[in-house]
Amino acid sequence: MIKGEKKRALRGRAGRMKGGRGSGRGSAGQVRLWGRHAVEAALKNPDRQHRKLWATPEGLESLDGDLPAGFPVEHAQAADLARLVAKDAPHQGLVLECAALEDVFLDEVADGEAARPIVVLDQVTDPHNVGAILRSAAAFGAAAIVTQDRHAPSEGGVLAKAASGALETVPWVRVVNLARALEELAEAGYWRIGLAGEAEAVLADVMPTGPLAIVLGAEGEGLRQNIAAHCDVLAKLPITSAIESLNVSNAAAIALYAVATRS
Repeated sequence: MIKGEKKRALRGRAGRMKGGRGSGRGSAGQVRLWGRHAVEAALKNPDRQHRKLWATPEGLESLDGDLPAGFPVEHAQAADLARLVAKDAPHQGLVLECAALEDVFLDEVADGEAARPIVVLDQVTDPHNVGAILRSAAAFGAAAIVTQDRHAPSEGGVLAKAASGALETVPWVRVVNLARALEELAEAGYWRIGLAGEAEAVLADVMPTGPLAIVLGAEGEGLRQNIAAHCDVLAKLPITSAIESLNVSNAAAIALYAVATRS
């Protein structure tokens, strides 16, 4: 399960924050995950470097498969685990400390597969929302999510729990400049659709058959002007007037479904 470190050169004008994917983490590259799905997925991910697992007997029993011989496990009671995680977090008897995932670069995921859209998030900072979007991205076969490093949550337990294992399977590209990342996607042949409630066009009417990037903004504020300007078209979801807008993670799931079922 443990993989040696790899060094990669800085690629793409969108750039990376110093410290890469892990910039903004509270401790030097350490991530603490909890909950069965998040922990089990991390344990099965060969790209994770695992440091320690705290577990109750019931938590260990719930895992699919056996841990490698000599894996560092500390047996604990549920009350002990509660002190290791966020307040009232549902740890399900499992807490894993591991290294953060390695950096992912935009050119590694922008391969132009029409069936695998890329999800771009503009200042979506709630870890529950980003985790839920990762889960939907995994469910509908998205190639990656892209965020601006300084305006997105760090990799961690709350996000991983919401992602239900998808943090380990969906590439997460964190860039310095989101507008430049959108330019690079256009150069790679992607049609960029920004979701905006005030748009006149409906998403289903403006989707191409080729590679597609779906761009979503934060709840309330929506897409920033500069990010909207870097989209090829703005579109809305056909919701009724009974509600003003959808949660961003719900909007992402609907948009990804629409892309997956386009003709």
